[in-house]
Amino acid sequence: MNSTVVSTVTLPSPPALLSRGGWVGLALAVLVACVLVPTLNLALPSDHPLHLDGYWVSLLGKFCCYALCALAMDLIWGFTGILSLGHGLYFALGGYVMGMYLMRQIGTDGQYRSSLPDFMVFLDWKTLPWHWTLSDSFIATLVLILLVPGAIAFVFGFFAFRSRIQGVYFSIITQAMTYAAMLLFFRNETGFGGNNGFTDFKRILGLTITTPGMRMVLFVMSALALVGAYLGLRWLTRAKFGRVLGAIRDAESRLMFCGYSPLPYKLAAWVLSALLCGVAGALYVPQVGIINPSEMSVANSIEIAIWAAVGGRGTLAGPIAGAFAVNGAKSWLTQVAPEFWLYVLGALFVAVTLFMPDGIAGLVQRLRHLRRPRGDGKEAA
Repeated sequence: MNSTVVSTVTLPSPPALLSRGGWVGLALAVLVACVLVPTLNLALPSDHPLHLDGYWVSLLGKFCCYALCALAMDLIWGFTGILSLGHGLYFALGGYVMGMYLMRQIGTDGQYRSSLPDFMVFLDWKTLPWHWTLSDSFIATLVLILLVPGAIAFVFGFFAFRSRIQGVYFSIITQAMTYAAMLLFFRNETGFGGNNGFTDFKRILGLTITTPGMRMVLFVMSALALVGAYLGLRWLTRAKFGRVLGAIRDAESRLMFCGYSPLPYKLAAWVLSALLCGVAGALYVPQVGIINPSEMSVANSIEIAIWAAVGGRGTLAGPIAGAFAVNGAKSWLTQVAPEFWLYVLGALFVAVTLFMPDGIAGLVQRLRHLRRPRGDGKEAA
């Protein structure tokens, strides 16, 4: 009787989501956002030396929203190799959806004491436009925050990726689309407030939006959204989906030769990236108290790419650090020398491209390598 020998192949176990140090750092970040910051702001009196002013809470909340956009850019640019110069559009769309809900929450407390938003009364509108139909529902608003940027990203991405538009041409098209949308939203007849946009928000879910408690809730939600997005993208990019995205970035033609169609992977990454920007915009608007077409400006979209580049593409943690570092420098420099900020931003992007292509994350890795003890000489040889 012939015996059959069955050989088994042991597949490598999937890599851990985070190292032990990574989990410790993440836990510390959550504790700072959910415990330390609320304690310093709400529990300590304003005259206490450790009291954290509400200005800094709002500023940190804005930085968390910016970091969420940087994560979205890292997914599509760092892991997939597709440079978008129009992600400010999806950020603004999420912000406008939330802004429409906040405008409806004003009710009759506006300047004209009308159930219509003040800008509509000023323009002699008698009824709400059709696209404002669901703006008084918070549940519908949450759905539309995802649906509107996601649908536009899906339509644009499907035709762009199916047509094999790549490289600088794709970047120019995204920039042109965002600029066209900005010009559209500037028009008063579109029903989005024109040049002034939406402002003077008063309530959210019936609660006053300007109280310290609500400000803290919005900050904590932004921080937790950032942590959740980071963990989700880290899991996704370390799975098969992420490996395919890396293959698209490095050698798309070889991937097609192996039998993979890049279209669904690129489209999925593009839509997910747009969704993250939409969520960031929705969290951003109630914290800053305004949304207008300037959020769709070309400069804003370029800044998102700069955050990812400065932090280090393809690392996830790097773009978060880049968003905080660049915007922290911007907040300081726009107070000290506002006329020089754009020059500094451009010089920073050029310097990072030439001298630090791996960004902050790459610099940290090199420093860690230098601190490691050298071997007995064999490894160096």
